Amino acid sequence: MTLSMTRRKLIAALPAAAGATLVPFGKASAQAGAWPSKTVRILVAFAPGGLTDAYARLYAEQFTARYGVTAVVENRPGAGGNIAIEALVKSPADGHTLLFSTTGAVWQNRVLYRKLPFDLAKDITPVVIYPSGGLVMAVSEKVPARNYAEFVEWARKNPVVMGSYSPASFPHMMAEQMNKDHGLKIETVHYKGESPMWLDMASGATQVAVGSYQAYATVQARGVRAIGVTNQLRIPKLPDVPTLVEQGNKSELVNLVGGLPMTAPAGTPEDILRKLAAVAVDGTDAPKYKALRDSFAIADKVVGLEETRRIWREVAPKWISQAEALGVKLD
Repeated sequence: MTLSMTRRKLIAALPAAAGATLVPFGKASAQAGAWPSKTVRILVAFAPGGLTDAYARLYAEQFTARYGVTAVVENRPGAGGNIAIEALVKSPADGHTLLFSTTGAVWQNRVLYRKLPFDLAKDITPVVIYPSGGLVMAVSEKVPARNYAEFVEWARKNPVVMGSYSPASFPHMMAEQMNKDHGLKIETVHYKGESPMWLDMASGATQVAVGSYQAYATVQARGVRAIGVTNQLRIPKLPDVPTLVEQGNKSELVNLVGGLPMTAPAGTPEDILRKLAAVAVDGTDAPKYKALRDSFAIADKVVGLEETRRIWREVAPKWISQAEALGVKLD
């Protein structure tokens, strides 16, 4: 009887014992998987002041507002974006470190540099792509050209220095493409961001540059003249400036559409990637974001996770092949 009673008590106690065991385990699991659990670092591959930096700072605001966790922006310019990329890949893949850069840096650097301390095909993962819009090709007032063809003819007879906001950036690739297509000898000077690039244009230190509308607009009244825009559509705030395609430029490069991607270390959990992307996509119609797009004359909106992955698969190879065809090496 005593044995029977003891067995009955043990059996009755099992559910409670199981519950007592499982609850702390469940809580521990939840705590281990809590995200975000600390400050989120947003690395920017350029100096403050450009479009990439502006997007990163807006995203930081939106992230903090959504999750109540501080997101801080750290500018890590230099080495064609590789300094910031290396800092990203050395960070834990836990959703607390992100990178804002250019598609040129995260796609083309893999062929522009012979030796990198990381593998861009394996060590980073895309989250979203912010639009860069059409870029403005502009010349110094000291250059008499009023369009692309006139600039090419002028460049055949005169030394030309072209400003670029970083190695492997669009203006760098475009300068190399023009040299190849037209037999020119344009020299490219790389800056740590758009602001210093355009300031040198305004001072006459360089003859031509390509960059965002907003950055160009800051020096437009200081002797800098637009002669064309990239992509397939004109920039709404420069309706009288034809695209380079309209002007007969047949290079695939000026038809390609890049952007400013936000990436994370490879191995970041899928559910965190989706949450990170949702912050950007859900904030695309926020007043601040609309004002930012308007100031840079950008009609497109941020591209979400699935579409970003499609672009990574289908568009990135075209950019990479362009860099390979030009044969540019940066080390």
